[in-house]
Amino acid sequence: MRFMFLLIVLGFPLIDLYATVRFARWTGVPVWAWLAISCMAGLWLLRNERMAFRANTVAAMHGDQPLLRGLLDSGRKVLAGALFLLPGVLSDLVALVLLALPLNLGREFAPRAAAAGPSRRAGRSIDGEYRRLD
Repeated sequence: MRFMFLLIVLGFPLIDLYATVRFARWTGVPVWAWLAISCMAGLWLLRNERMAFRANTVAAMHGDQPLLRGLLDSGRKVLAGALFLLPGVLSDLVALVLLALPLNLGREFAPRAAAAGPSRRAGRSIDGEYRRLD
């Protein structure tokens, strides 16, 4: 079982590179251009996701958005960026499928309590007077 996992982990990049060479020969696009564009896309995606992850985490801490949704979205983007960094057409296709998944649409993952989330009066203060009764 361990050897099967090792074979898959080591064999996938080789099969992916072979498929890239065949695809480049079929389309006429040089292999180095395909790999360079893929690598730049992966680096760009990882760099932008690093900045967006901080903003999503701060928003989740303030209660503006659910934490699980932000983590899932960031995780799939980081995985897609890592797949773009791997050399090959097959890993690029898997990365594009990950990016195309509509995970951030629709309802939230878990029901929230009525008091959870941002307050409608956030940022406003109520002025008034008080006196202490003993």
